[in-house]
Amino acid sequence: MEARPKRYTYKVEVEWKGEKKAFARSEGKPVLEVATPPEFKGHLGIWSPEDFFVESVNSCVMTTFLSFAERAAISLARYSSEAEGVLELKEKGFVFTTILVRPKIAVRSEEDRAKATELIHKVESACLISNSIKSEVTIEPEVVVV
Repeated sequence: MEARPKRYTYKVEVEWKGEKKAFARSEGKPVLEVATPPEFKGHLGIWSPEDFFVESVNSCVMTTFLSFAERAAISLARYSSEAEGVLELKEKGFVFTTILVRPKIAVRSEEDRAKATELIHKVESACLISNSIKSEVTIEPEVVVV
């Protein structure tokens, strides 16, 4: 078994393109348009850092669960989730106080339903993004057999 590195680096660039808009780039990945959200006199229809913040928790919950499910040999039929972050004005400015993630997981057997339910609850303490932020992250899963 190969030892994994203990440290990884992720590089991204932003290039302002006028108004409150920019392009976000990372080598080998699609360029994304980013902007200040409408709540802060920004733009509709463009991803914002606030969107990315909530999305990063949501996708980390998913990828962590998928990793757990693969190791547990769960027969997964579907996974989708929505996440909602609450941004509040506090003493030091706006902060995300909570992020609620609602995964909908479909599996193929009752045995897999029990395993998936157990594993999705372990994700709360294993997701590296939620472990890296101050916001309270809560996961409210729905696991069904199809």
